[in-house]
Amino acid sequence: MLYAKYAEARAAAQRLAAEAAAAVRAVEETARAAAAATTRAAAAEEALRPLREAETIAAAVLNKLAIDKDRLEREEEAHAAELARLGGDLERIDADAARESHIVEDAEVALKRLAEDLSGVEAAIAAAPERGPELEAAAKTAETARADADAEVERLAGELAAREAHARAARARVEEAQGRVARTRRALDQARQERAAVATTANPQALQAKAELEAAETALAAARAALDAAEEERSQAVAGEMTAREAARKLEEQLGRFTAEARALAGLVAQAKRGGFAPALDSVAPARGYEAALAAAVGDDLDAALDPAAPAYWGGRDAPAPAWPEGATPLAPLVEAPPALAARLAYVAIVDRADGDRLQKVLPPGGRLVSREGDLWRWDGFTARAEAPKPAAVRLEQKTRLAEVEGEIEKLEPKAKAARETQGLAAERVRKAEEALRNARREPPALEQKAAQARNALQRFDQEAARNEARAASLDDLIGRFEAELAEHETQLAAVTQEASGEAEDSGLAERLAAARAASAAAREAASNARSAYEVEIRERDGRTRRFEALARDRDDWTRRSTAAAKRLEQLAEARTKAHAALEAAKAAPSTLQARREKLLDELSTAEARRAKTSDALAAAEQERTEADRALRAAEAQAGEARELRASFSAHAEAATQRLAEVTAMIRETAQMEPEALSQKLSDEAVAIPADAEGMEAHLFNLERQRESIGPVNLRAEEEAAEYASRLETMQAERADLTGAIARLRQGIDQLNGEGRERLTAAFGVINEHFKTLFQTLFQGGQAELRLVESDDPLEAGLEIYACPPGKRLASMSLMSGGEQALTAAALIFAVFLAQPAPICVLDEVDAPLDDANVDRFCNMIDEMCRRTATRFIVITHNPVTMARTDRLFGVTMAERGVSQLVSVDLRQAEAMAAQ
Repeated sequence: MLYAKYAEARAAAQRLAAEAAAAVRAVEETARAAAAATTRAAAAEEALRPLREAETIAAAVLNKLAIDKDRLEREEEAHAAELARLGGDLERIDADAARESHIVEDAEVALKRLAEDLSGVEAAIAAAPERGPELEAAAKTAETARADADAEVERLAGELAAREAHARAARARVEEAQGRVARTRRALDQARQERAAVATTANPQALQAKAELEAAETALAAARAALDAAEEERSQAVAGEMTAREAARKLEEQLGRFTAEARALAGLVAQAKRGGFAPALDSVAPARGYEAALAAAVGDDLDAALDPAAPAYWGGRDAPAPAWPEGATPLAPLVEAPPALAARLAYVAIVDRADGDRLQKVLPPGGRLVSREGDLWRWDGFTARAEAPKPAAVRLEQKTRLAEVEGEIEKLEPKAKAARETQGLAAERVRKAEEALRNARREPPALEQKAAQARNALQRFDQEAARNEARAASLDDLIGRFEAELAEHETQLAAVTQEASGEAEDSGLAERLAAARAASAAAREAASNARSAYEVEIRERDGRTRRFEALARDRDDWTRRSTAAAKRLEQLAEARTKAHAALEAAKAAPSTLQARREKLLDELSTAEARRAKTSDALAAAEQERTEADRALRAAEAQAGEARELRASFSAHAEAATQRLAEVTAMIRETAQMEPEALSQKLSDEAVAIPADAEGMEAHLFNLERQRESIGPVNLRAEEEAAEYASRLETMQAERADLTGAIARLRQGIDQLNGEGRERLTAAFGVINEHFKTLFQTLFQGGQAELRLVESDDPLEAGLEIYACPPGKRLASMSLMSGGEQALTAAALIFAVFLAQPAPICVLDEVDAPLDDANVDRFCNMIDEMCRRTATRFIVITHNPVTMARTDRLFGVTMAERGVSQLVSVDLRQAEAMAAQ
């Protein structure tokens, strides 16, 4: 294998050396090509620089000419705009001059007209007479006459209105009195009708509802009695079932213990038949207490069979009984055994343990003495004490115990069966009682609902009857009041009617009022005419004055407008002259602009041709430069690849050379010869192995696998076995310790559970008795009890409170009202304190759901607890009754805002001070 690796390394080194030399030549060739490409790229770059400068200059000249062209075009556009603006200014000036000329003409016409109007107004003002004082005096005189006439009319109208008001008031009082009389009469009639409609006789439906209520209450009482009887029957059935179950459980446990013991004894007594033959021990039955004696007399010979076909058996023999000394009693009458053992038993006698050594000396040949304790004395001097192990004695005792246990089982099985039957009957009774209780519970709700419906109906009828009676009494009172009011209103009507008949209307006062109104109308018209004439005169005079002033303002306005228009005409004439001269100058400018434009276009064409020529030359030079750069990059890439290949081949060649040196060194070290000598040796030996390294490795792998299949040789097997044995012993010892600890823990837990059950049962009984007494005291009757539910084990059972206040049936505490629950809970707390007193008991708002009567009972119970125990009760309450029954009060007051102060009052000391 080493020579194969040497051959491969040598071939690889030669191949990689050749490839490295070729890579060196390729690097030299690519380097020369890269140098030529670099020279070409430098020449292209050098030729590109002047062409770029020429192209830049041509572009700059072309750009400047383009800018000049744009500037010339903008000047032409500005010149055209200036011509248009000047033409527009001339048109505007001519329009403004025409408008101002029209204003001057209109002003002349208006001033002429205003002068004529002013002359006419001045003439009218001069010709109008001064009538103002005369008209004013006439208006005042007419106004005075009107005021006098109006005063007379008002006086007469007031007198007439007063008389009419008196008459209307009298008529109104009469009408009001008549209305009161009519309303009172109608109300009286309606009250009488309503009184007649109100029935005061007994309602037949109310009598029927009362009868139904009585029947429903009777049925409900019967249903409740049946429910109580069913509950009592269920309680008795449950108690009987529990008693029967306990008795059956005890018998089953006892029978189970005997059965388990019998099974275990049967397994111990039963022995494998030797060759399929039963031992004689199965046919032997000694009297109770003589098992050890029989085992000492016969021993392991009892294991022999009675069948002659067995390898060891009892064949039996007739043998006369020997003469026994005084104090020895034959054993055979005390043992039930087959005849085959008669000879053996005939030579065995029973003696007291103290006489055995003495009587052994006088035994006949073959005789044996035994004691009940299991001692043996043989005639030949052999003695075996009872302390010596005797397996036969143990088996005989087990067999005897098995017979006794089987007898007990035969006695207990009928009792257990009878107990199970009794339990089944009790369970059936419980089931029937529960079914009857369920049936009994279904009836009271329906009957209670029916009674409630009947009670509600009767209550409605009673309420209706009460309302009718109250309505009748109210209507009687109302009728009496209406009759008294009617008489009073009729008296008032007669008085106001008489008063109204005495009022008479004065016809002369109305005529004088009409004449005064006519005179007042004439005076009012005369005053109005005089006032109108005076106002017309004032308005005409003021109008002429305002007209004159308005015409004077219009004249001044038109004079100013005419003067301003004349000045504006002069300014417009000057502006027109200036605009016309500017327009003529602007019209001469286009010829100069055209000449500049033609020259600029020629220069622009020349510059564009120059720019195109330089751009073409620059593009050709850039194309040459690009190709040279591309060739340079390709040459550099090839040179880089050649260098990388050279480096790679050089590294591989060095690695192959180093590998060849390593393999050569391994051959020299392993084979102690040169590789050529090893090659010659292998060729001479002609070993049939693969020549290549991979085949050699595969062959070597097969050889290693064959060696591994043989298995490793563990030189430390004995030491490891000893270590494992030691560890196993340690683990077994630890397991034994853990098993013992678990057993001790379970024993301790069982002891704690037993003691806990005893203490819990004792404490539960004491607390339950106290609870029953305190409940009856707090509720003044009733009954209550505590029950352990959900499990027979007191440590796992739950606690349920069953209470029955006076007048109610026994139920769970959760079905009671809030006050009843509070009193029941208080009774339970006090019962606990009676069973296990504590120094302090804090009761927080316990009396909150109680009324005054129950609060008083609660306080009495606290007083009783204080007398019977040494417990100090701290009651947190807001109830004044509870606070009044305490010995000392503690409270918090806020005398000032934000400042709390503790207040303490000793009520006993306060009572003593009050008594003094």
